[in-house]
Amino acid sequence: MTALEVGNLGGLIAFFIAIMVGPPILMAIIGFAIKKNHPNGAKVCFIIGALYLLIGLGICGTLLS
Repeated sequence: MTALEVGNLGGLIAFFIAIMVGPPILMAIIGFAIKKNHPNGAKVCFIIGALYLLIGLGICGTLLS
């Protein structure tokens, strides 16, 4: 049986990177947008974004290596 060959995986790598850093950037933008009116909500957005980035870098980084 021959090994399966895959073609260009650039799109898959771009998808993983977008999943890794996209939502934390969005959470940071939302946090800065609501910081003046809802400071506690902004803190929650920043914390969720940081946790998502940390977990995303760990899981997606492991899959990419």
